[in-house]
Amino acid sequence: MAKRGVLVLVALVLAATCLAAVHGAGECGATPPDRMALKLAPCASAAQNPNSAPSTACCSAVHNIGKQSPQCLCAVMLSKTAKISGIKPEVAITIPKRCNLVDRPVGYKCGGYTLP
Repeated sequence: MAKRGVLVLVALVLAATCLAAVHGAGECGATPPDRMALKLAPCASAAQNPNSAPSTACCSAVHNIGKQSPQCLCAVMLSKTAKISGIKPEVAITIPKRCNLVDRPVGYKCGGYTLP
């Protein structure tokens, strides 16, 4: 399983280096969601398997991204970088709840998904 996590991290880094830089303010401020998605590397297995407990590092990353805005968290979880790395949006969207984040935006619509 650790080997898979390393491969996901490598895929995230490669995807981020291939992306063109975006200037201006978007869902995550000046940082494009695809670049912000790199911060989800500790969530690799938790974002692919709903039975995998998110690590402390994963919960911290999700909390920090979510503090920016629910729009940012949503954009990151649905980003091309996240998809390329094998993150399943229907599983990733459950991480804030699985981390017991009390300030998560319950009921927020994220594409075709709703934050539990």
